[in-house]
Amino acid sequence: MTIPFYQHILEGGNGLTPKEDVLYGLRQDALARFRTLGLPDIKTEAWRYTNIQRVLKEQPFILQQQALPVTAAQLAPAFIPELSCYRAVLVNGHLQPELSDLPDAKDITVSKLSEATQQKGFKAFFDKHPHLADQPFAALNTALFADGLFIELKANAVLDKPLHIIHVYTLTQHAFLQPRHLWIAHPHASATVIESTLGLHNDAVAFVNSVNEVVLEENAELWHYNIQNAAQNSRHVTHTAARQDAYSRYHHYSFALPEATLIRNNTSVALSGSYTETDLHGLYLANGNQHVDNHTFVDHLVPNCNSNELYKGVLLDTANSVFTGRIHVHQDAQKTNAFQQNNNLLLSEKATINSQPQLEIYADDVKCSHGFTVGQFSDESLFYLRSRGIGAEAAKNLLVNAFAFDITDQVHIPALQHYLTEEIRAVISN
Repeated sequence: MTIPFYQHILEGGNGLTPKEDVLYGLRQDALARFRTLGLPDIKTEAWRYTNIQRVLKEQPFILQQQALPVTAAQLAPAFIPELSCYRAVLVNGHLQPELSDLPDAKDITVSKLSEATQQKGFKAFFDKHPHLADQPFAALNTALFADGLFIELKANAVLDKPLHIIHVYTLTQHAFLQPRHLWIAHPHASATVIESTLGLHNDAVAFVNSVNEVVLEENAELWHYNIQNAAQNSRHVTHTAARQDAYSRYHHYSFALPEATLIRNNTSVALSGSYTETDLHGLYLANGNQHVDNHTFVDHLVPNCNSNELYKGVLLDTANSVFTGRIHVHQDAQKTNAFQQNNNLLLSEKATINSQPQLEIYADDVKCSHGFTVGQFSDESLFYLRSRGIGAEAAKNLLVNAFAFDITDQVHIPALQHYLTEEIRAVISN
């Protein structure tokens, strides 16, 4: 029996990092950190409801997979109708300029991460986020990533159209892929970024372990939409670690849709400057035996910051969902306003949800709250709609869209909002 690659690395095996790599020292430190942390199991509190070791043992994953060519026709289904945007296409984590439509370089740099290692921004911010230090999958990514996307918005730059990043995965064998991204918005810069996924790997299973560091300097603003619509033969572990300086605004929206077997999101924000605004919104629709796990961490380090967090889930069939939301208010973070809520709608008696909202408050002058709800369709609401001539399917769609409205209504791009509403309708109808 072939030993799994992660076990090989844990036991001190070769991490496949050549010594001539300019990041060799950093990668070796990350390998050592991974070996110290170990691979999480169900005894690890943060992974108690997600048996990641079982998932990794399901297939003999290889670490490297050469990307297959992707044509424009294959890419077309990933486009969002009526959306006017720039486009960055990544295949197995590698930027494809010939398939992309990138913005003018005078305001923003969009390049392969492997080509940015000598950039000032890369040296200042890469692998510097404190929340990644204790994450074993983040350490593994740092040690072994091949490439990813580097985005740097210059000071005062305002991107006139959204940048749509399409992550395409093409495989002929079961593979463990590790894209790595670094996005930097310098003072007073503003942009909207949309991420989505296209799976072209047929029967091959893609395990994607991605890390994205986001840096917002003073008074910068970023609207970040992550549409997780991966193929059925996909398992995704995603780390998004943001850092905000004074007066910056970060709006993060996560939409987990069928069909990926596993989605695990670690989303964390360090509020390191006063008067920041942080919005974390999530909507997850899970069907079949899908497993969706959202872990969020909002770290209030300084005074006078606001955070608003709302996650909603709709679960069908035997789907399972996990939500763990942690808000940490440090002793110096007076005048903090922090809100967190997780609401769930179960459309099947076999669907399950495990929710753990958490508050850690060490300051006195704060306004903080958190909550959790779970429910099913109201028979009275269904009867009311049916009695007015609305069919059963249409009635369910209306109720689910009403439930999701608090999230979808926040989407500030009409074409994207319409696309998401139609995706919700299609899931419920099917």
